[in-house]
Amino acid sequence: MALLSFLRLTRPDPGDLPGIPVPASAFETLAGPDAFRRRLLELIAQARTRILLSVLYLQDDEAGREVLHALYAAKALHPQLEVKVFVDWHRAQRGLIGKTRSPGNAALYREMASRLGPGVPIHGLPVQTRELLGVMHLKGFVLDDQVLYSGASLNNDYLSRLDRYRLDRYHLIRSRALADSFAGLLTGAVLRDPAVQPLDGKPHMPKAQLRAAIARFRVHLKKAGYAFTPADPGPGDVCVTPLLGLGRTRNELNTQLLRLIQGARERIVLFTPYFNLPRPLHRAVRERLKAGVHVTVILGDKTANDFYIPPSEPFRTIAALPYLYELNLRRFCRAQQRAIDQGLLDLHLWQDAHHTFHQKGVWVDGTWALLTGNNLNPRAWWLDLENGLLVRDPKGLLRAQHEDELAGILANTRRLTSWRELEGIDDYPPPVKRLLKRLTRPLIDRLLNQVL
Repeated sequence: MALLSFLRLTRPDPGDLPGIPVPASAFETLAGPDAFRRRLLELIAQARTRILLSVLYLQDDEAGREVLHALYAAKALHPQLEVKVFVDWHRAQRGLIGKTRSPGNAALYREMASRLGPGVPIHGLPVQTRELLGVMHLKGFVLDDQVLYSGASLNNDYLSRLDRYRLDRYHLIRSRALADSFAGLLTGAVLRDPAVQPLDGKPHMPKAQLRAAIARFRVHLKKAGYAFTPADPGPGDVCVTPLLGLGRTRNELNTQLLRLIQGARERIVLFTPYFNLPRPLHRAVRERLKAGVHVTVILGDKTANDFYIPPSEPFRTIAALPYLYELNLRRFCRAQQRAIDQGLLDLHLWQDAHHTFHQKGVWVDGTWALLTGNNLNPRAWWLDLENGLLVRDPKGLLRAQHEDELAGILANTRRLTSWRELEGIDDYPPPVKRLLKRLTRPLIDRLLNQVL
């Protein structure tokens, strides 16, 4: 029996959501980060009307500079081409966590603009006054009438440079209506707001004034959404609904994600890089297991976490995070050992040499697929600006693509059969053990899990 059973949900929600009909033949699932990088550069070179890139960060490294040079080259060849890049304002102005202090990626943006001209404006979105309280996690690239959607950012790891990659998910959708909807949000609700600041050397608002503007911007974003003209899908179409989400209340992305899980009747497949599910999602998964729904969770081994530092290297506080996530997983496995023994719960840990894992998304009953950059953790649930594409496919037109993608992912995983297969706190390197024993007191542990 195939892992996905492609049966239609009987629950009315979220099936009543309006959507954009897209031919199944217009969907393409890309095989990995190499294919993602090649296709992105090809689409940039081929673009004639618009290129809008929305991503958490565009890094000052070999891959990031390659993308920026491609954007400048496309603009130089086609001056009428609309080119805009949207990144998180805070993230662009700092260096990597645990590294030497630096002016961040914004220094690269300013240097290239001063040398090559103003053809590639880069806009910083400040979702909160401090990065810890929320970031711009809006994903998706519009290239003419196509949407290249992935949770990946743009750097060496995500684009598989220098013999290292970070695995995400990658989908190309050819749909003018969907591309217009993505572009409309970025150039309308986002770009016109005074809180959005240039990062490529143009004058920007003083920080003192920006605080009030950010507060208004956050309120504005909570009310924003993707605009499109809904239509009924044809015989060869699937239905795509773009979703936006920010904050605890009136968060459409969270609402539909929770309804997907709660409405599952046969099977749930869930991808997350960090095992730290928000409480409502965690509760819904447990309830579905009790109802006999088969749940598959695919996540990275702690050594495949982007914060992991081998014990042979100098310890930094940030290196405790992968172990903290493993402790969360261990507690969950222990509580759900019966479901594991019954074959209702499959937990797959991904690991491939020194590479890292950062996949996100949900499949439900074969009818639904949620493509998203949402990490499915409390931070994404409550603090960050997130988006996603809800795909309804009752005829299973995308079944082969889903199964091929899943088979490729599972090839580098191992299935857990017991919570005892995971290390406990006493098995960890001494610096990690000392830190976690201080942090895992009930109140501190609860607070940490809300922001990680």
